[in-house]
Amino acid sequence: MSHKLVPVILSGGSGSRLWPMSRAHYPKQLLPLVTEQTLLQDTVSRLDGLASVAPDLAVADPVVVCNEEHRFFVAEQLQELGRNRHRILLEPVGRNTAPALTLAALTVADEDPDAVLLVMPADHVIRDIAAFHAAITEGVNLAAQNQLVTFGITPDRPETGYGYIRKGEPLSGAAARLAAFVEKPDAATAEGYLAAGDYLWNSGMFMMTAGNWLSAISALQPEMAECVRAAWQAGEADRDFYRIPRDAFAACPADSIDYAVMEKLAGNPMADLGAAVIPLAAGWSDVGAWSSLWEVGEKDARGNVTRGDVFTHASRNCLIYSDSGHVAAIGLEDVVVVETADAVLVAHQDCAQEVKQAVEWLQAQERDEHLFHRKVYRPWGNYECIDAGERYQVKRITVKPGATLSLQMHHHRAEHWIVVRGTAHVTRDEETFLVTENQSTYIPIGVKHRLENRGSIPLEIIEVQSGSYLGEDDIVRYEDVYGREEKKS
Repeated sequence: MSHKLVPVILSGGSGSRLWPMSRAHYPKQLLPLVTEQTLLQDTVSRLDGLASVAPDLAVADPVVVCNEEHRFFVAEQLQELGRNRHRILLEPVGRNTAPALTLAALTVADEDPDAVLLVMPADHVIRDIAAFHAAITEGVNLAAQNQLVTFGITPDRPETGYGYIRKGEPLSGAAARLAAFVEKPDAATAEGYLAAGDYLWNSGMFMMTAGNWLSAISALQPEMAECVRAAWQAGEADRDFYRIPRDAFAACPADSIDYAVMEKLAGNPMADLGAAVIPLAAGWSDVGAWSSLWEVGEKDARGNVTRGDVFTHASRNCLIYSDSGHVAAIGLEDVVVVETADAVLVAHQDCAQEVKQAVEWLQAQERDEHLFHRKVYRPWGNYECIDAGERYQVKRITVKPGATLSLQMHHHRAEHWIVVRGTAHVTRDEETFLVTENQSTYIPIGVKHRLENRGSIPLEIIEVQSGSYLGEDDIVRYEDVYGREEKKS
């Protein structure tokens, strides 16, 4: 019997424990931390080749639920993979994974309530793809038998950083009834779980039909189900996205898939719905901290994992990432070093989970290093501050081919533009004109202006701002092809 499989990718996290690479406005799932692709792209690509294992399984393009702030990055990364029919649901505010999955289930059930959802976080690593595909194939069969399925990772150590799943009586194949979810244990308890053999790590991955999820959430969390449905029905399509109203979605109770539904089914199955777990040994990691990236990374003869312009000498079991400059590591052991253009992290691997404290300190100091990189990405390209002082700022701006900035005006700053590559199509009040390489133009305070790249190569300009206030919120937008709000950077 053939089945339709719809990947549902949950991409709402901020990944603060992977600071300074991961930041609130450009989090870990959007970064190429393990392969040349980003974690999000790896998650989508992980299903490539599944048809050869399960020829009766029709794999649809993914439904992605993401933070509204990340929408253009997600769309662009899916486009790079050739997923041109993707559906991106925008969460205006985070309400945890159960409401997010309900949004996706409503979207899929509107077309086919019997379609099987494969729910995956966007920021995990799975190295054994063949084992993953085999588990999916088994999960589809269980989902078609009215089971809500989760995948439990076969533990290889007494891990205290993960929640656990306890297996119940066997079902078909390797699957078992889901007996219980268990909170993160202390070291002694984790040792006992490993020895017992019937405990698995909670992966955060699930399978079920769209209709069965909606039945379960309606029965077990009726207020949540009603609120999410109302928010979804009030949503609107916008380009590649489906926008959910902020006030309506913010009114939804927040809870995880585990707590809202799965653990309740484990203890008390519904008349026509049960909960099952499939063990998965596939080189899985949630890359929740830098130590996790060291574990899954390709190591040299001394156990070091390096990326970027890095030199090591007499160093062992270190993770060293360089993003913008040269890093030389000498005589280090079990240390994490992560260099970016505006911040450097140095930590012992045993303290990798404590990186959030640095992020919380930056938040308390109202600094921007937890929000943005020095290079800030926009739907039209990016900009990078290369110098700043009293009443002036210098930026390097790159505009993608075919992209255009909003028609805008500034109350407090003037701008000088020097083109160093490509050709700029400039609007300045009622004028429109071209500025080519080695030419420049001037935008006075209070003048409407727009920058466009109508060429086939990236447009690069140096922008010199001068004025009494140079903040990114000094923008009044009149027209914007990306649907961004007026006075919002």
